Amino acid sequence: MASLNVGNLGDFLREQRRTAQLSLRQLADAAGVSNPYLSQIERGLRKPSAEILQQLAKALRISAETLYVQAGILDERDREETEVRSVILADPTINERQKQVLLQIYESFRKENGHGIASDDAPADADVATPSN
Repeated sequence: MASLNVGNLGDFLREQRRTAQLSLRQLADAAGVSNPYLSQIERGLRKPSAEILQQLAKALRISAETLYVQAGILDERDREETEVRSVILADPTINERQKQVLLQIYESFRKENGHGIASDDAPADADVATPSN
């Protein structure tokens, strides 16, 4: 597991909080953490757990994966894949069958490009039209 990069995480959190126009106290209350604890995280003195990062992300209305990447818990490529899957699954304009087909195509392209299969429900031998070059 990657080590936590708490200095950059703290700076990132502070910037996100300011962008959201929240005081330290407001964010602490919204995330369910103490004001001093949040202050220590922002100053790079504390290493928050993944659960705390998730609470902070929810309060800031950003993805938890973004904070996990900043903290060094999640690799950038893992975050991108998770976000792609989330966007497809959250799209209200397509039905469930279409979502599953899109995910299968996406995962077959990832497999073809050497990135493996991310979920167990992707086909082992995806018969989708792919470029032959």
